[in-house]
Amino acid sequence: MSITGKIHSIETFGTVDGPGIRYIIFFQGCPLRCKYCHNRDTWDLQGGKEMTVDEVISDIKKYIPFMVSSGGGVTISGGEPTLQMEFLTALLLEIKKLNLHTAIDTSGFVHLDLMKQILPYVDLVLLDLKHIDPQKHLNLTGVSNEKILSFAQYLSDNEISIWMRHVVVPSLTDQEEDVHRLAQFATSLKTVERIDLLPYHSMGKHKWESMGLEYPLQDLRDANDIDIKKVKAIFDLYELKVIADTAA
Repeated sequence: MSITGKIHSIETFGTVDGPGIRYIIFFQGCPLRCKYCHNRDTWDLQGGKEMTVDEVISDIKKYIPFMVSSGGGVTISGGEPTLQMEFLTALLLEIKKLNLHTAIDTSGFVHLDLMKQILPYVDLVLLDLKHIDPQKHLNLTGVSNEKILSFAQYLSDNEISIWMRHVVVPSLTDQEEDVHRLAQFATSLKTVERIDLLPYHSMGKHKWESMGLEYPLQDLRDANDIDIKKVKAIFDLYELKVIADTAA
């Protein structure tokens, strides 16, 4: 019997969550409680649509020509995909049988011993590092960043490619001292290929409201080009490759 998992949604032609054209599977369930979360409806592990590994693989096969011709592959995101480890493992094994590139988009708040079992089937880790300061990370997400930093170090020590991601939230994640510390940490790792700077936006606010919840960052403005360029300038000092979504 095929293993089942809870899926929030699927995107078949993604272009930013890994190289080339990506088939992106958003898993249901997340242990973090990020105040700026734009997919609040992914938190509940019991939500979403139940799918078998066979059903997901059958759908993936429809898009293989686009993935192969573009140097793309499959990205597994969330929520936090590692919450459904049995389903994730089975799915990765089947994807690898198709000789497709695989990426996992994770907060890094993971059980390292479990991750060691699946990383041989993962080509790229998209590591979303919310905040380098432990207390500020706790305030922003509800959890410590200790496990996340340890996971990043493990990836580096084991030569696993990382695209590090950082959401630029005005006044919360863009303080100069913190960005310097984050850049220094990224520089200390051997396998960070690039830094993706993602501007905070409040477009997910309606999801909180539709669930009868108050949006935590009610009065905070969206990040603009000036915010992104300010943070990028600090990363540039450390000669890191930075991909920033700005108008110019």
